[in-house]
Amino acid sequence: MRWTDIYDIAAELADAHPNVDPKFINFVDLRGWVVALEDFDDDPERCGEKLLEAIQAAWIEEVE
Repeated sequence: MRWTDIYDIAAELADAHPNVDPKFINFVDLRGWVVALEDFDDDPERCGEKLLEAIQAAWIEEVE
């Protein structure tokens, strides 16, 4: 996965962290969790706040 695979990342995060409410995740933790995903294969430095916001919104949508 790459940073632009927002919905795939959100689904993986929902599976990997089922007890986390994504509405209350901080971006430092979110970035770390994305980079730690087994299928993630992108440059960790290519991430910005807009991407993290999009991933968080998709994760919220995934769990609702």
